[in-house]
Amino acid sequence: MEEIENIELVYLTMDDYEELKQAMIEAYHKMQESYWEKTHIDTLISKFPEGQIAIKVNGQFAGAALSIILDYNKFENGHTYRQITGNHTFKTHDPNGDMLYGIDIFIRPKYRGLRLGRRLYDYRKELCERLNLRGIAFGGRIPNYHKYASEMTPKQYIEKVRRKEIHDPVLDFQISNDFHPARILKNYLIGDKESNDYAVLLEWDNIYYEKPSVTATTVKKVVRLGLVQWQMRLYKNVEELMQQAEYFVDAVSGYRSDFALFPEFFNAPLMAENNHLGEADAIRELASYTESLVQRFAELAISYNINIITGSMPELVDGKLYNVGYLCKRDGGIDRFEKLHVTPDEEKVWGLQGGSQLKTFDTDCGKIGILICYDVEFPELSRLLALEGMDILFVPYLTDTQNGFSRVRHCAQSRAIENECYVAITGSVGNLPKVHNMDIQYGQSMVFTPCDFSFPAAGIKAEATPNTEMILIADVDIDMLRELNQFGAVRNLRDRRTDLYELKVK
Repeated sequence: MEEIENIELVYLTMDDYEELKQAMIEAYHKMQESYWEKTHIDTLISKFPEGQIAIKVNGQFAGAALSIILDYNKFENGHTYRQITGNHTFKTHDPNGDMLYGIDIFIRPKYRGLRLGRRLYDYRKELCERLNLRGIAFGGRIPNYHKYASEMTPKQYIEKVRRKEIHDPVLDFQISNDFHPARILKNYLIGDKESNDYAVLLEWDNIYYEKPSVTATTVKKVVRLGLVQWQMRLYKNVEELMQQAEYFVDAVSGYRSDFALFPEFFNAPLMAENNHLGEADAIRELASYTESLVQRFAELAISYNINIITGSMPELVDGKLYNVGYLCKRDGGIDRFEKLHVTPDEEKVWGLQGGSQLKTFDTDCGKIGILICYDVEFPELSRLLALEGMDILFVPYLTDTQNGFSRVRHCAQSRAIENECYVAITGSVGNLPKVHNMDIQYGQSMVFTPCDFSFPAAGIKAEATPNTEMILIADVDIDMLRELNQFGAVRNLRDRRTDLYELKVK
């Protein structure tokens, strides 16, 4: 091999045709007349110049990748090479289509071993992302299949290749480049004797694809979180409490946050006026404020242009007491969430009931989940939310001791790792000497991330000073989660052994 001074990717031109023809003859020497005519290349360049790329080494033609864009719904369930190419006319190319389809890719034999094919695939992936296409598809040859055709089906052959029991130079390479087999294509390329005329439909999903919308809505990719570390103090009335709440909403909104997160039972100071009652009666009196507080937060969400997670409040439903919260969206929408697992103390002292509603919420910043305090210590809940597409998990909590906080904190961080999501937690700090069962609080607001190269090594994006009233502002990048799911050092969601176990809601 000559010394390499320069490797470059260039758009294919008709001036490259003779070199391209010779390269194809060399690359496909076992197949007769396996090169494109000049009229074919001219048509491809005319229709889709960005899709036709050549790679050159020291100025010499080393290989090429040819592609078109398809309306994939017309071909997704099965097709042949002639159908895809419109009998080699490429009339199937649709500039408004949604899938980049690989027509051909090859490297001259003397330049193999330099990973030039990977460069061509990387270009296709970048092009796919730039054009906002669903992904890449192509029919992949299985040139070693003819050696095993008498003893196994194409499906069995592919499975053995995936398990590294059989080597197939083409399929191994495609799988190593993140393409996944979708189905077997019979009689795909007539004359491919090495593959027994079979091919494997290989696909690569563009994790950044955004389905075109007729509305003007935009889902944000970098989301700013505002966490309120709330100081417990006595208030004269509900107006004074909401004045403090609005102060924090104003503050985090001033930093252009997309969410404001309040703690669990942030409104507990209002129980002071009923401290002469038993704990169970006092919290039921507190529940009488919930409806009006939600309405106030809904107004603040609109006026300050921010999504507010109200923490949680007691609520009476048909005589039963629940711990609930509300997501007040800046577009005016309101969603309700419930604490599913109540602690032994909550049940014993207050008579709280566990809720039954678990779901994700659609926002202008993507899908989010909300779990109240103790719920985050049950990994099944957040996993179910992750399977629905949750990107950010919010956890309002209330803990009295550092022991209780540590349980919430460490479980929340585990949820970020195992579900490939961001987790934001916030609680209250300080003391409430005039409220029974709410004497002391310990809290620290934190934002957790997965632990991988693109994220903080310790998995902590931001953390507040413990036991001090303050706000914590942090940005999280949703696209980084998509990259983690595809290319992470470990891939917790994709690597689940669903053949051995499953998780479902009753």
